[in-house]
Amino acid sequence: MAFMTIRERFLDCLIGSDVDKIPVCSVTQTGTVELMEATGSYWPEAHYNPEKMATLAIGAHKIVGLEGVRYPFDGTDIGQALGCEIKNGTLDSQPSIYKSPCQTKEDALNFSISENILDSERLSTLLDATKIIRGRVGEDVPIIAGMVGPAAIATCIVGVTNYLMWCITNPEIIKHLLKIGTDICIDYSNALLEHGADAICIPDSESGPDLLPPSCFETLFLPLYKKISSNTTGPMILHMCGDATDILDSMAITGFEGLSIEEKVNTKYANDVIGKRACLIGNVAPVDILLSSQPSDVIKDAQRCMDDGVNILAPGCGLAPHTPTKNLKALVYARNEYYKN
Repeated sequence: MAFMTIRERFLDCLIGSDVDKIPVCSVTQTGTVELMEATGSYWPEAHYNPEKMATLAIGAHKIVGLEGVRYPFDGTDIGQALGCEIKNGTLDSQPSIYKSPCQTKEDALNFSISENILDSERLSTLLDATKIIRGRVGEDVPIIAGMVGPAAIATCIVGVTNYLMWCITNPEIIKHLLKIGTDICIDYSNALLEHGADAICIPDSESGPDLLPPSCFETLFLPLYKKISSNTTGPMILHMCGDATDILDSMAITGFEGLSIEEKVNTKYANDVIGKRACLIGNVAPVDILLSSQPSDVIKDAQRCMDDGVNILAPGCGLAPHTPTKNLKALVYARNEYYKN
């Protein structure tokens, strides 16, 4: 097979084309304390400054060897743009939402967004960071932008307690908010792609079976994901935290090119269910293996993933801030050694 750049390999994997070897990267957050120290770009500033965000994100590629640049490092940007009040986070903790804009049913039913939401400070930061990253890494490195999905956006607007309760007692409220979230995902994804991103990863675990019955995924969320995938201009990746086993078949028909799963899902089973309908991404355990174990354990778990048929080798979820660089390098080493045999 002819030489492939890591960007070509990543994009070909997402559309199901043959590649010389599977990519090794992360489609979820990559900021770690050791990488902050190595790049001089630290949380919480790197969440809000596009130059610092770009520097830290590129560090996971330049220093570790991950075959892609993934940013941002948290999921509060859309929420803040919608009026959520957030805690800024610290060196080793991500920003978090502590107050949602809608506390009552009436507020939620009347909630709307401004036409210029993409001009908000947080979202503009991400768009600026995209251009900076593309300018620094050139055309041969894939850029993966992350954003929360419609279920997470609805949760941001009303808070998790109201979200879970109203999904059952007042579904019309949740459907209203989900439509808003879907429209934001489409517009924001296309803007990120226009600014230089190659793919968009949408973590949306608030739609998953860890919080709601699996039947809700098919009836409530599947049509929204299909709308997102059919109205965006580049490859889309759906990331599902927790045990997504019961919704794998539905995830495979969302139209998203990539599906990212945690280690709670049996990778071989997931591969059997999904087949050629989507690119399977994962699922080395981010805490039990990448954070808490030794490089030899990382290599062993990575080999399991590749034996089970993942199409892109990656952490099963976002990296814990204190994940050691040696373990991330072991992930890359494991992929390289796998193809020497």
